[in-house]
Amino acid sequence: MRWHYRTTVLALCLLAFFVTYFARMAISPVIPFIADDFDVTNTQIGFALSGMWLAYGLSQFPSGVLGDRFGEKRVILVAVGGTAAASLLLAFAPVFAAFVVFAILLGLVAGLHYTVAVTLLSRTYDELGRAVGIHSMGGPLAGLVAPVVAAWIGVRFGWRPAVALALLVGLPVFALFAWRVRSTEPRRPEQPMRERFELDAVVELVSRPSIAFTLVIAMLGTFIVQGLLTFLPTFLVDHHRYSATQAGVAFSAFFVVRTVGQFVLGEFSDRYGRDLAIGASMLGGAIGLFGLVAGASTVVIGASVILAGFGSSFFAALDPRFLDELGHAERGSGFGLVRTVYTVVGSAGSVGAGLFADLFGWGTSFLILAVLFSITFAALAGNRLLELGY
Repeated sequence: MRWHYRTTVLALCLLAFFVTYFARMAISPVIPFIADDFDVTNTQIGFALSGMWLAYGLSQFPSGVLGDRFGEKRVILVAVGGTAAASLLLAFAPVFAAFVVFAILLGLVAGLHYTVAVTLLSRTYDELGRAVGIHSMGGPLAGLVAPVVAAWIGVRFGWRPAVALALLVGLPVFALFAWRVRSTEPRRPEQPMRERFELDAVVELVSRPSIAFTLVIAMLGTFIVQGLLTFLPTFLVDHHRYSATQAGVAFSAFFVVRTVGQFVLGEFSDRYGRDLAIGASMLGGAIGLFGLVAGASTVVIGASVILAGFGSSFFAALDPRFLDELGHAERGSGFGLVRTVYTVVGSAGSVGAGLFADLFGWGTSFLILAVLFSITFAALAGNRLLELGY
């Protein structure tokens, strides 16, 4: 079988996404150690990580504009190298305030990757759902590896070495990407960047009915996923009395399902439609979260983790749904804009889930997330059954 250059690009984009995701996922398994070290609450930790995800979301739109102006390769290199450096700073944070600042910095640089990587792949792949699905597997793969390794290191050596692991992961990927990926021609090298941020153009794009509807689904879904990514291990420890290592293994199983789910849903959406793929994912997620709260046996909790992981895989079908509605010239900044909107709003999932847990307990917090998954499924089902055309 002949190896094509576009396969190299896809593989290295996947690895670059792996790095930016690994750095963020290495934090969640060691949250109890961070909280003890700095003597802070779940809400405060949630605030710090919501700040990270908020920064991650805010950098999506500028990353698309930067990719149009300077080419995708340069932006991805900044994302990978910056993520490695920010993780090292985070590991050396002397006080919680510095931890918050470095977490936000990590989100900013890590967020530069996804939009420009998908735009780069859209240049070479007609089967965009498949390409986005494969590329998106880099995140779940990182989620598979990072929780177990970070939890193991955190228990034995402390949370700081666990967080600093991203430096070791990032440097070789940075070198490979710089070496093997060719520079790309910028889409709009001469257009002043300030024109891309004009309010009228921004409002016009996000107010298109099909884009606005997809944004609502994306914002609710991202809110849920952010809560899970931040607190699933903590939920298992506090609600079901799992050990940190057991919770890390369950979190890795969650990401095994997400890894497979990204590919399956991307391929499925190319063949049978975006909405059917997204709806099936979110229905599974709702059932899984209800099961996580109510489950008393290992079998039920294990099945619920699998369904929750599948429910969190909807991005492989959702992002192509946006791209289907955008012209080729809009895909850099336009896709970056919608990514910014839904990731910024969805970033509140970390502080939201932590706040719900502090006020009402972990069971109620995850029940709220389950209800939100149910709402997104109902909206998609209504759009399809009533032929609303959104």
